[in-house]
Amino acid sequence: MTLAAYRNLAVATLGFTITFWAWNLISPLGNAFKSSLDLTHVQVSALVAVPVLVGSLGGVPVGALTDRYGARVMFPLVSTLTIVPVLLLIPAKHSYAALLGTGFLLGLGGTTVAIGIPLVNAWFPPRKRGLALGIFGMGMGGIALSGYLTPRIHRYDENLPYLVVAVGLALFAVVGALMINDHPGRPVPETSLATRLGRAGRLRVTWELAALYAIGFGGIVAFGVYLPTYLQTWYHLDAADAGTKAAGFALVTVAFRPVGGWCADRVHPAVVTAWALGTVAVLAVVQAFDPPLDPVGTVDFLVMAAGLGAAGGSVFALVSRVTPQARVGTVTGIVGAAGGLGGFVPPLVMGAVYSAKGSYSTAFMLLSDLALAGCVYAVGRMRTAGAGRAGTT
Repeated sequence: MTLAAYRNLAVATLGFTITFWAWNLISPLGNAFKSSLDLTHVQVSALVAVPVLVGSLGGVPVGALTDRYGARVMFPLVSTLTIVPVLLLIPAKHSYAALLGTGFLLGLGGTTVAIGIPLVNAWFPPRKRGLALGIFGMGMGGIALSGYLTPRIHRYDENLPYLVVAVGLALFAVVGALMINDHPGRPVPETSLATRLGRAGRLRVTWELAALYAIGFGGIVAFGVYLPTYLQTWYHLDAADAGTKAAGFALVTVAFRPVGGWCADRVHPAVVTAWALGTVAVLAVVQAFDPPLDPVGTVDFLVMAAGLGAAGGSVFALVSRVTPQARVGTVTGIVGAAGGLGGFVPPLVMGAVYSAKGSYSTAFMLLSDLALAGCVYAVGRMRTAGAGRAGTT
């Protein structure tokens, strides 16, 4: 291993963290927008979900462009472009339609997972990729930073969170341009974007991985964007307390992402994924019975976060195991899109279920069903997927 590999891993993780903070700027302020604009629960759910949707779908072309142009170009470029919607939140906060439009643009910040994974994957050998990708995945801590810091900074000055994040993005763009280097042996595809997407889309394993990641990472994103609203609505916490607990959830997912990757380097990633999703399935049932927040609900959410974080790390270890290096960015974009879409739907479901039933129990039971299905599929099918490519570079 070289110093350059670890430098690129560190810088990519930093960029992932900052862009994910930007991506999640609206969610911690959902209740503030609800009060100031007199929004319904469904409208708030749509508002926090729009950046997730765009970040998901945007990861597909961004991943393919990363295969072609490299992370040295794409990471600073996406970071710089994300500054625009972050600053547009200042005038947009007075109009629901303007917030939706700005949230659409803000989704760009959520595409950086499709930039960092092919970068890290190229620098690390197969036996260490699980851990390295798990460490990169700790950049999801940007969601925790947003949940904890954004409402507190907003309480001091309502425009300050957007200015702080914009400065952070600008600084990282400079750091990224100076310190990110693509691996000299990185294969550069010569075919068109449409051709590469078509080839990746024809691989069965692409969609199998996408389904598993939609459950694992989708669960992380869904809780990241909707947990503050859930805690305020159901347990009647104020914005700061809800943000703190949501940040704790996100930090646990961040901490267990490299644990999942490390385990996947030693045990088959599909087995790690199955155990992680099985844990989530059981705990989602517990939460469906609306236990008291302290201590049962808190412990339940934190262990569920550990399972989701480990699943996120193990699934991308599986991506690196079964995907040719030249297609990692493209496949990552598709898989990441599925993960983001998995995070887009649940907040809408949570809002709709609560509006219709006055309870979130049905939504948690649906999560349990999906996690159990992923557990069974991972252990039953994915242990043999790509067996002929295991260990390839």
